[in-house]
Amino acid sequence: MNRSIRNGPGQTKIVPFKGFGPIPFTEVVIAMIRYFTILTGLLLLNTSSLTQADDRVLDWVKVTEKAAWMPRDSSGELVYKNQLWILGGWFNSFAAPPRDVWSTRDGKDWDLVTPEAPWKYSDLAMSLVFNDKMWMLGGWYNGRLEGHGATNEVWSSDDGKTWELVIGKAGWSPRLAAGAVVFKGRMWILGGTENYYFGDAKSPRNDVWSSADGKDWKCETPNAPWSPRAYHAAVVHDDKIWIIGGGNYLPEYHALNDVWCSSDGVNWEQVTEKAPWGPRLWFSSVVYRDRIWVLGGWANNPSENWGDVWHSSDGKNWERLKSKVSWKARHEHSTYVFQDKIWVAGGHAKPLNSEVWTLEVPPGWFKEQPRPTAKEPVSPRSGK
Repeated sequence: MNRSIRNGPGQTKIVPFKGFGPIPFTEVVIAMIRYFTILTGLLLLNTSSLTQADDRVLDWVKVTEKAAWMPRDSSGELVYKNQLWILGGWFNSFAAPPRDVWSTRDGKDWDLVTPEAPWKYSDLAMSLVFNDKMWMLGGWYNGRLEGHGATNEVWSSDDGKTWELVIGKAGWSPRLAAGAVVFKGRMWILGGTENYYFGDAKSPRNDVWSSADGKDWKCETPNAPWSPRAYHAAVVHDDKIWIIGGGNYLPEYHALNDVWCSSDGVNWEQVTEKAPWGPRLWFSSVVYRDRIWVLGGWANNPSENWGDVWHSSDGKNWERLKSKVSWKARHEHSTYVFQDKIWVAGGHAKPLNSEVWTLEVPPGWFKEQPRPTAKEPVSPRSGK
């Protein structure tokens, strides 16, 4: 076979070429251009698909604008007997905290279980479900008013209406805003502060305590390697206790975004000194879809709420959740994992509110989605 090659103006030279008939050189060039155009289009399509995967969003759903309970923050929050529970909380700094108990099976219709529980230190108390009972531990009473103070009382209930004082003075000092988890068959109290509004640099704690019955408490360590703090979060994930963020409010504000973990509550490892989410107090944290989640919170200088949501499988590498529909930035909201969803209720969103929101993440979401890692704190402090 021969192949024709354009040799000059008006001239064509025929040369031998095996496997092809005579093909003008211009047609070869056109074919090559078409080939590279198609290849470029495929590459752009693939890049677009990756970008779309990166930009996928999960939107929050508002269950109710106004739950039956009065707007509040700093409540005890529990999932118990297939219901969500709200216990006490905070209305303002110049009033005694509420002592009411509410429950719901759907987040929309709430039942008043009791208007006045016997415990009164319900502002930033620690709440747990343990041994098939609800527990309220510690907390603050009376805001900035006379008679204010913290407690180390421990209460339990199996119905939310009738409460038993398990011990009036636990082994740990009176405190509020500590981390609290159930781990290896025991309740744990981690850190916290002994004074809300009128303390000093020594008020925050970094001691760790545990108990198998709520009455007898063991000091696991008087000084954990993480700095004394309150308003932080504690969760159990990957068979470890995790301490996340927090700091102190008064008299000297400081906030952290470090993450620590421990397999025994005594020996601790710093996973990261600075997570990509900004330092904060009064946020919430849960474990969902085998990930630790950080939601909202507050930071000073300037005083602003956070409305962002982050998640991590290892406490070191964090991703920010992208949502087009979300709750307004807030702090000291109640957060739960219930009915295979994350729930957010109440909190201080300037002003206090009684909204209830849910987020459902499809089980395979994280396996399908690329996982970019943020390196710097993200602002502004909004949820969108």
